[in-house]
Amino acid sequence: MAYELHHWPTLQGHGEFVRLALEAAGAPYIDVARGSELSGQGVPAMMRLLQDRKAVLPPFAPPFLKDGDLVIGQSAAILHHLAPQLKLVARSEQSRVWTQQIQLTIADVAAEAHDTHHPGGDHLSREEHPPEALRRAQAFCSERLPRYLKWFEHIVTHNPAGSRHLVAGKLSYADLSLFQLIEGLKYTFPKATASVLARTPAIVQLHDRVATLPRVAAYLRSERRLPFSEQGAFRCHPELDVQ
Repeated sequence: MAYELHHWPTLQGHGEFVRLALEAAGAPYIDVARGSELSGQGVPAMMRLLQDRKAVLPPFAPPFLKDGDLVIGQSAAILHHLAPQLKLVARSEQSRVWTQQIQLTIADVAAEAHDTHHPGGDHLSREEHPPEALRRAQAFCSERLPRYLKWFEHIVTHNPAGSRHLVAGKLSYADLSLFQLIEGLKYTFPKATASVLARTPAIVQLHDRVATLPRVAAYLRSERRLPFSEQGAFRCHPELDVQ
């Protein structure tokens, strides 16, 4: 039975972390909101589940995944559930918890990068708070971004199993998500990100290895891989790209 992924059909967003795992594992899945309404899919199908008032355990927002009768929200929780089935996490409990910790930190970075552009909330346009956005972006690019990427660099270079992966000696969903994070940061803050990546070669090498995995490479070339946009989790405004 195919997994059912629910996310906005025109955005990469946080659903992209889940898509990359499904694609890398070659798992069958349906991107429900991108499907035809005539076949019972599309955004209405997603909204029916999202707004089901009878649901005991309703998801708060996309992305969420339906696996049989189980509905799971939040990309990190979805990946934690999927990883053992997709063989994208090591078997030990310690490794599973550590991989989840890394994933949650990746989510923190993505949230901070997004909030530099909308420090007053998404209900305000960028033009309504340029001074606040610039201050937030300067702090993120000069302090938070280097700190985060150096932490990932430390994890890779100190991995007891070798410096090819974040956890243990095999590909995990954390590796795939770090690839997506770096892609998003390069789109959002190309100059600032390039400056930090020049000092973190191990995660650059990991990023490049992920990009060449046959299934990932095929996905990146396909129409299923949507481009970044100014409505997604990662948004590019050049005036905020400060080093």
